[in-house]
Amino acid sequence: MAEKQAQLNGAYYGPAIPPPQSYHRPGRSGCGCGCCLLSCLLKIIITIAVVLGLAVLIFWLVVRPNKVKFHVTEANLSEFNINNNTLHYNLALNITVRNPNKKIGIYYDRIEARGKYEDQRFGSQFLTPFYQGHKNTSILTPAFQGQQLMLLSGDELTDFNEERVSGVYSIDVTLYLKIRFKIGDLKIGKFKPKIQCELKVPSNSSAVPFQRTECDWDY
Repeated sequence: MAEKQAQLNGAYYGPAIPPPQSYHRPGRSGCGCGCCLLSCLLKIIITIAVVLGLAVLIFWLVVRPNKVKFHVTEANLSEFNINNNTLHYNLALNITVRNPNKKIGIYYDRIEARGKYEDQRFGSQFLTPFYQGHKNTSILTPAFQGQQLMLLSGDELTDFNEERVSGVYSIDVTLYLKIRFKIGDLKIGKFKPKIQCELKVPSNSSAVPFQRTECDWDY
């Protein structure tokens, strides 16, 4: 019995026992370089968007910008006749421009006024550039006079004849602007908006008075 116990307590000379292997679940070792780069770009974009949003909010809270308003207050139409497909016209307007902003001035670097009838241009005039200060009202006085080829047919000709009888004409005047804004000593941007004025203009011989008309911004 003692002999058997000695054999059990002796050294083991069999083949080596391999160490236990660690198990790694596939696809769970973390993102690769492409994934990390995408994540970093996303964080940068979100940060920039937040910063820009805060900047715009702060700017709005400080400056409180309001839309400049354009109104046609007077219209004088002494001639508007078509003979032999030629329009003879003489139209003068007063347009008020109101800047309601307390901290924003406006440079009107270019002002072009165009007159249209039935979507056909009949006159154009460049007005004098100017600077408009805070809470200021300025007056523009475009005038169109001359003659222009005007080919009307069908419904267009019918509309003209009806308006000639009524003495009130549907005339569109558009201001093409090139403007900059001034905030303190800072001058911002070069914007090119259009101001659309859809007018009902009575001729001088009409008993109908002209109605003050607000114009619309078109970017």
